[in-house]
Amino acid sequence: MTLALHYALRSDVGLLREGNEDSAYAGPRLLAIADGMGGHAAGEVASAVAISAIAPLDRQNLISDDDMLNALADAVASARATLHDMSISDPAVEGMGTTLTAMLWAGARVAVCHIGDSRAYLLRDGDLYQITRDHTLIQSLVDEGRLSPAAAANHPQRSLIMRALQGSTDADPDLAMHDALLDDRYLLCSDGLTDVVGDEAVHQILSTVPDADDAVSQLIALAIRNGGPDNITCIVADVVDTATGPVRATTDARLAGAAAGGDISTLLRAASGGAPAVSGDDPEAAPRASLNGHRGRGAAKNADEGADDFDLPRRRWPLVTSILVVLVVLIAAGFYFGYRSIQGNYYLAADGSHVSIYRGISQKIAFVSLSSVYQKTTVLTSEVPGELSLPTTPTSLAKTRATLTQITQDHNCDVVSQSRTAWQAEYAQKRQVYNAAKKKQAKHKKIKLPSVSMPPEPTLPSYCADGSGAG
Repeated sequence: MTLALHYALRSDVGLLREGNEDSAYAGPRLLAIADGMGGHAAGEVASAVAISAIAPLDRQNLISDDDMLNALADAVASARATLHDMSISDPAVEGMGTTLTAMLWAGARVAVCHIGDSRAYLLRDGDLYQITRDHTLIQSLVDEGRLSPAAAANHPQRSLIMRALQGSTDADPDLAMHDALLDDRYLLCSDGLTDVVGDEAVHQILSTVPDADDAVSQLIALAIRNGGPDNITCIVADVVDTATGPVRATTDARLAGAAAGGDISTLLRAASGGAPAVSGDDPEAAPRASLNGHRGRGAAKNADEGADDFDLPRRRWPLVTSILVVLVVLIAAGFYFGYRSIQGNYYLAADGSHVSIYRGISQKIAFVSLSSVYQKTTVLTSEVPGELSLPTTPTSLAKTRATLTQITQDHNCDVVSQSRTAWQAEYAQKRQVYNAAKKKQAKHKKIKLPSVSMPPEPTLPSYCADGSGAG
């Protein structure tokens, strides 16, 4: 028996996004999906870089577990280096990153690579398993027992990623080996699906729709019907027997999303807002570009008259020129490293009526702001407790996100606590009326007792200080 894959791939921009920041690849030996982040077109660049780095593994004849795992790790490192070089050369895309979930096949052995919150699922013998773990703040709270899975599924901060593929960090992916079986069905998807479609609905489609193309189409259609606020990308792959199986293995390689929309340089120019390349139709364009605006000086050097007068001062002052160059370099380096140090800080501050995560520090130098909005949130400034002043003290991104989660949890606790107090007051009032009527009934049996019907008492979440709810 020879195992192979029959797969389908599709990506949809969704209902609210202007562009597609997802990228995906499906081939005979490799399935991979990436969900870019960073705003504007930078997310498209990051996801396309990740897919471009990992796609060549589909053509390599890797057999051993170590070779497959090492190849995946090297591909991730290569993508990280590319993102780092891009962010250094163009600060406009600094901070861009992407999730990456990939599966590399060698017969029945599968190497799994995962970082971020895109997911891989396995449908086996009618049961659905999530074989990757989300690298999010909410998932870490679930793992620590501080938040229930039910509460996490609808938590407003469930998409805050703690680990991603970025040029500015050295976060490593999860790497593991997995055994595939005949008739297994795998799903790789971005969070544009799982944020709006629950596991039960995913299970229903995967287990009842036999054709992989139809399954992909129905999953994306369901996500769009549920609002489709994000890009949606899905790969469904069935493990088939190439000799006896009724379904043929797929042999062509397929791209979707940003990776299918053009080369990386084109995406990078779009991300940075840079001008297009200089056209070859203008004979003056190349000299202007190569001399960086100093075309007049070059012309003077080439003229016969006055050439010596132009060069003489430069020969007289080599030491002064060298010192000035060194000073400029040192000053520029100081500003650069100072700026990079500042950009390692994050804090919360008001952004209109909402709270946003800012990158940098809240102070200004000569009316120049040293911070920028890193991520907008749905948390209202009115939800921030009085003892916490905005802006908060700059700290790490993880601690800032933890503070944001604590604000949301405290607000939820207050809302539920107030609901409980109102419920208890209403219940006490109805019981009082009921008891009074019961006393009258003891004397006059014809009096009808009022009904005491109440909705369930609101339950405090487990993370509340005095919570006794299910967690």
